[in-house]
Amino acid sequence: MMKRLSLAAAFALSLTAAHAQEHAPAKPLEKPDAEGQKPRAAVVLAPYRFNDILWENDRTAHRIYSRDLEKAEPPSTSGIDAWGKSERWPYMDRQLKTGDQHQNHGEGLDFYDVGTGRGAGGLGVWQDNKLWTSRNWSSWKMIQNGPDVASFSVDYAPWPVDVDRKVWETRTFTLPLGTNFTRMVSTISSDKPGPLVVGIGISKRKRASGSGVFKKDLAPGRVTFWEPADPEKGAMAIALMVDPKSVVEVRQDFDNYLVLIKVEPGKPFVYYMGAAWDKGLDVHTPAEWDAYVSGAKADFDPTH
Repeated sequence: MMKRLSLAAAFALSLTAAHAQEHAPAKPLEKPDAEGQKPRAAVVLAPYRFNDILWENDRTAHRIYSRDLEKAEPPSTSGIDAWGKSERWPYMDRQLKTGDQHQNHGEGLDFYDVGTGRGAGGLGVWQDNKLWTSRNWSSWKMIQNGPDVASFSVDYAPWPVDVDRKVWETRTFTLPLGTNFTRMVSTISSDKPGPLVVGIGISKRKRASGSGVFKKDLAPGRVTFWEPADPEKGAMAIALMVDPKSVVEVRQDFDNYLVLIKVEPGKPFVYYMGAAWDKGLDVHTPAEWDAYVSGAKADFDPTH
């Protein structure tokens, strides 16, 4: 009887400790030196965290996942992660190394849930009313690690589109200082000829506060999503910009809002993905986000 009581008491104590740890204030990140506190664009490969690729500038921060995470924590996703950021200097590497990246240590946090969707601007091929998506990136190449531009490329290994076609992709990501938008140049190749309809997605969200506000303006090829707020961590804002000449329509599947565009296999195309955090430095309301996206400049020429 005493043994049972002791076990029960130990279990209760462990639950109490876990609850206290969950709600304890996060230990502040150690700030970088004076040089490290200068605004900078940065790309980091994180071998300590299954080779995540992190990239950020003075306004926004993102992450994509490797095949190593897919093997360690299935299922994983080739969607794009977005982090809240409240300082002008790079913080993602230091934040991720805490092992507690989902809490705010004073410079931002990762509370965006990519889930099973496309996150902030991941893509797939739309066929037969279904989005066919790749697994995580299989290889990568650093192009420029700051200080003014963060740029890299990744390859996605072949994946099936229905039962009779395979496609594969190379994508370049470029994030300069002074913008919330990452410019992406994607080339999707195919084992069969004929055009493809590509779906570029934003993960849907459902919280007690609602499901957020999604808006589309297809004349300039732009969509925005203001997520429902987390009561403690705030709200993320996501946007996509695509070449209006390529737009087919805007659709939804179970996980995503999707902008469908027509592309030719083997021919590069450009799209932009942007994100902001309402507790960050630049965007605090849906109206501010919509105005920022409307005024953003886009270059859809893949040769530039």
